[in-house]
Amino acid sequence: MAPEPRILLTGATGYIGGRLRAELERRGVPVRCLARRPEALAGRVAESTEIAQGDALDEESVARACQGIQTAYYLIHSMGSGEDFAARDRESARIFGGAARAAGVSRIVYLGGLGESAAGLSEHLASRQETGSILRESRVPVVELRASIILGSGSLSFEMIRALVERLPVMICPRWVSVETQPIAIGDVIEYLVAAIDLPAGSERVYEIGGPDRTTYGDLMREYARQRGLRRLLIPVPVLTPRLSSLWLGLVTPLYARVGRKLVESLRNPTVVRDLSALTAFPVRPRGVREAIAAALVNEEEDYARTRWSDAVSSSGLRERYGGELIGTRFIDSRAVVVAVPPTAAFRPVERIGGSNGWYYGEWLWKLRGAIDLVAGGVGLRRGRPHPEELHEGDPLDFWRVERIERGAILRLRAEMKLPGRAWLQFETTPAQGGAEIRQTAIFDAAGLLGILYWYALYPFHRFVFRGMLRGIARDAEREHAREGGR
Repeated sequence: MAPEPRILLTGATGYIGGRLRAELERRGVPVRCLARRPEALAGRVAESTEIAQGDALDEESVARACQGIQTAYYLIHSMGSGEDFAARDRESARIFGGAARAAGVSRIVYLGGLGESAAGLSEHLASRQETGSILRESRVPVVELRASIILGSGSLSFEMIRALVERLPVMICPRWVSVETQPIAIGDVIEYLVAAIDLPAGSERVYEIGGPDRTTYGDLMREYARQRGLRRLLIPVPVLTPRLSSLWLGLVTPLYARVGRKLVESLRNPTVVRDLSALTAFPVRPRGVREAIAAALVNEEEDYARTRWSDAVSSSGLRERYGGELIGTRFIDSRAVVVAVPPTAAFRPVERIGGSNGWYYGEWLWKLRGAIDLVAGGVGLRRGRPHPEELHEGDPLDFWRVERIERGAILRLRAEMKLPGRAWLQFETTPAQGGAEIRQTAIFDAAGLLGILYWYALYPFHRFVFRGMLRGIARDAEREHAREGGR
């Protein structure tokens, strides 16, 4: 029997593409990923998955990637590249369509955006729909799925809702919070994309996909608040233009300062399903808003629990600056040091941290923080640690608890002191040139404005203590390794 043809996946490092790749691999589908930076996928893909280096604007690399492909997923957009994103999208779609036709690709699957095709359509949504038209002009059959808000942990829409609701007890809301939309869960989007492979020939067309509920951004924020047990007041005002609205979002959640006005402008357009043919053509029955938000909250914690910050930092390019970096609603303060010892030796002083062993730096500050926690009704430093050399998941450790440990690699501590939010402290040891890198990452999920003020007010002290702690861990690792004769 001939081997099953490979699926070409573009955008494999993105939010949708990464989840689609994992699902295709789980189902045993042979995949080829076109990636501008192959190193971003190294170690993350299945052994059977090919990684083809290339750029969507480079005709030769796209042509090579399309060879031997039957179905190709086009999940590329350039909105983050600057003001000329629409022109870049047009060019990359033209190149991809031409390469697919020349290589004999039998189907392109494209994920676009819902919205009435009219003069008032935002530049972002108009570009998404224009991309689908350009792909069809290549004369390769195209299955275009048009979706509205995608609800899932890590999606831009969900993270915006999460950031606003978590931080602001009272929200001054622009008009777009009352615009009608039809959200769909990320899991259902992936189901549609996978099912598009098996549609019978001749079924290629535009399909509008969405969940069963028509709602508004305001109602989505209220439902998120309900599930998180938060009381929030939304006050709509008519005076916030898209530009002012984008500036407002940028102040409240820096995530949207990076996305910019183009996406915010698209929020003024109703995005609801008018054509129900997808429910007949696809074996997918999307879940409602309540279930989608609940699943996103569960998955958000599971995704976070699996995070290796050595990978996350290298891929996102975190910079050490005042307050650290903001990812979603979490403040991230990360730093690293390289030591001339193997990773297992570098991890030993990490595992001995806390209790009677101390915290390697600023012991009086740790004791002061413990005393303050006791006064506030917390556990303080009284619990110590159950064993002087070893830690296990679930162990108490002063006012922390061991949430995750992989010996020789990762220790994550979850704070149990009194805080206006949630906090973690993570250590990772990974191989590096000349020895090992020890990465220390402090993570704080602020609860409201009080939590944000707390983080920024104490950041100088945290940075002072955490830097000293990391130096102390590195010093002990090298001394112990030297005493053991460099074994």
